[in-house]
Amino acid sequence: MSAAPLVGYSSSGSEDESEDGMRTRPGDGSHRSGQTPLPRQRFPVPDSVLNMFPGTEEGSEDDSTKHGGRVRTFPHERGNWATHIYIPYEAKEEFLDLLDVLLPHAQTYVPRLVRMEAFHLSLSQSVVLRHHWILPFVQALKTRMASFQRFFFTANQVKIYTNQEKTRTFIGLEVTSGHAQFLDLVSEVDRVMEEFDLTTFYQDPSFHLSLAWCVGDARLQLEGQCLQELQAIVNGFEDAEVLLRMHTEQVRCKSGNKFFSMPLK
Repeated sequence: MSAAPLVGYSSSGSEDESEDGMRTRPGDGSHRSGQTPLPRQRFPVPDSVLNMFPGTEEGSEDDSTKHGGRVRTFPHERGNWATHIYIPYEAKEEFLDLLDVLLPHAQTYVPRLVRMEAFHLSLSQSVVLRHHWILPFVQALKTRMASFQRFFFTANQVKIYTNQEKTRTFIGLEVTSGHAQFLDLVSEVDRVMEEFDLTTFYQDPSFHLSLAWCVGDARLQLEGQCLQELQAIVNGFEDAEVLLRMHTEQVRCKSGNKFFSMPLK
């Protein structure tokens, strides 16, 4: 079974940081006329002080150990904001109970799997926006989303995914009903992407809710026997049919560290 590509999430959004350019004055007249000024001695800044202000250097350090081993899908540049459009899902207690059964079982095959911190269904790939385009971009999205009604969908098919670079693997629940409504949403999102000369969504997308992830390509371990067992757990879980019938209430855009919500009618 081949794994469908997933949105290429970046490890962190780029922020339009201000420059800390400290200027030296040519002379402040603090010494008397005719006297030679004492030479200024510059002392090194202690590491304990430098460590109080992480991430303020001109170049951003790409240390994958700081974000679970994830690797950026595009290089960090000042003023570039990683942007992603999706439908958020607020997990109910029963959904987390199901995950508490699924994840430990999957970890018997791939111990490094970890639970997703938040749940969503992607409507776009991760793209790069310049800071000054964020608000016009969001306004264009809001205009496109304004006429959409809320709808129900079901996500109950366990499937294994990787990102495009095969540097991360995901266990997800694929949408099995409501696919047409997702396609309609993506069609409008893609129009906005084209207006801003950005990459549109995948052809023939597999809409899904990611449950857990790990670094690396773990398809070989997770597909086959493990996948069948995970699907059996979902099928046999109490009230799974009701639990995995979900409701869309809004579309959300995340750009860097900013979130923009677009409620559906």
